Parts: sequence; C-alpha cells; structure tokens
Amino acid sequence: MSSRTKKDVLDAVGPRLRELRRRRGMTLAELAERTGINESTLSRLEGGTRKPTLELLLSLAEVYAIPLDHLVGAPRTGDPRIHLRPVTRDGMTYIPLSHPGGVQAHKLLIPPRPGTEPELRTHEGFEWIYVLAGRLRLLLGDQRLVLKPGEAAEFDTHVPHWLGPDDDQTVELLVLFGHQGERAHLKARTT
Repeated sequence: MSSRTKKDVLDAVGPRLRELRRRRGMTLAELAERTGINESTLSRLEGGTRKPTLELLLSLAEVYAIPLDHLVGAPRTGDPRIHLRPVTRDGMTYIPLSHPGGVQAHKLLIPPRPGTEPELRTHEGFEWIYVLAGRLRLLLGDQRLVLKPGEAAEFDTHVPHWLGPDDDQTVELLVLFGHQGERAHLKARTT
C-alpha cells in the first residue's frame, strides 16, 4: 500500500465513524459513556484531527458490534458472503447476519444471568425479534411478556425495554434493528 493510499484510508476513518454514530442515533456524550473515550477525543477522531489508534478503534468496533475492518474501510474481496464474527457485549453474543448500514440483522444469544436485575434501556430505532430457542422474557414499558420459540415481537426502542431468559436456559433470537425507526418496518398495502 502506498503512503498516499494509507493517507486516504486514514482520512476516511473520521467521516465513517461520524456516520456510524449518527445512524445509530447516538450523541458524542452517549458514545463517550459507552466506550470510555472522552468526547473531545471522539470529536477529533470524527473530524480527522486525531489519528485513530488500534485501542480506540477496538472500543468503537465493540460498541457498534461490527468488525474492525469495517471501521477502517478495508476493501471487500468481492465475496458476497457475510462472515460471521461474533461480538460479546453486556454478556450477550451478537452474530451479525448483515453488513453494517440500513437494517441490521443479528442472531443474539442471551445466557442466564442469575442475580442480575433487569435494567430497562431506551435508544433510537425500531426492533423486531423472533425467538429461535429458549423462553424470552421481554420487559417493554410496563408490560411483562414471555415469548416461546416461534413467537415474535416488534417495538419502538424509545420505549424502555429489557430482554433476557425467562428461565435458566440460554435464549436464541433473530433480531432485526433499524436506526431509522418505523421507516425500517415495511408493511404491505392492500388495494
């Protein structure tokens, strides 16, 4: 790789990081809290005045649940297959089934976490979940639901929510998540 090409790759990292954060509806403050990287450093990374280090990029790749090479724009090989690279975050394992951008598809494995109190969270987007195996306990606002294999749920992620096993077995889910909210959820219209 020539020095000009390296410079081009490094120059493209900042805008790519900014776009990822914006698509996920996160502020710099929220990203700083989740990564442990201060807001100033994140702002300079996105603006291109700070060179990305491996340590910084690893933290960001973990929060965004994407492979490191997607952050630096490594060239694709032309291979159309999705290469499954699991990411573990908050005790859950995310297996990507789609490339970053647009609606994200993941297989999600949630092991039992005895003694852990559910912590309801909110964020930008719209989520659709389908239970593959196990029993899922879904806390959605003031609703308490238990979903079994073959059952699905969809919800606006602005509503406080929590997902976890309803018993001592790992739950396996198919999750579709759209950062654009309900626009990611298409419905067929009848004439």
